[in-house]
Amino acid sequence: MHDSANIQQFKADFFKALAHPMRIRILELLSEGDRSVNELQSLLGSEGSAVSQQLAVLRHKNVVYGLKDGTTVVYALRDPLIKELLAVARHIFDNHLVDAISMLEGMRSQR
Repeated sequence: MHDSANIQQFKADFFKALAHPMRIRILELLSEGDRSVNELQSLLGSEGSAVSQQLAVLRHKNVVYGLKDGTTVVYALRDPLIKELLAVARHIFDNHLVDAISMLEGMRSQR
């Protein structure tokens, strides 16, 4: 029973780490390949402090890691399965969208 509680706590902490739109976008970008903070900033169109703050959360939760490359830090996904998790979340979103459209079309045809 104790292991189950540990796994549930891990999942809760993991999903908390993902619970911010910018962190999700950072992970999507890192799914395409490793990136420096500067690259992430320009791709996100956001200032450095905001990007660094979100990277710190992801690093603290062991979702990403940074490697020094000279004076630059390059970030990467800790686990490549995160890419699959994001794809599954996208499928769930698409399914919800299809359901919502079907419901709206059903309401429209009842008028």
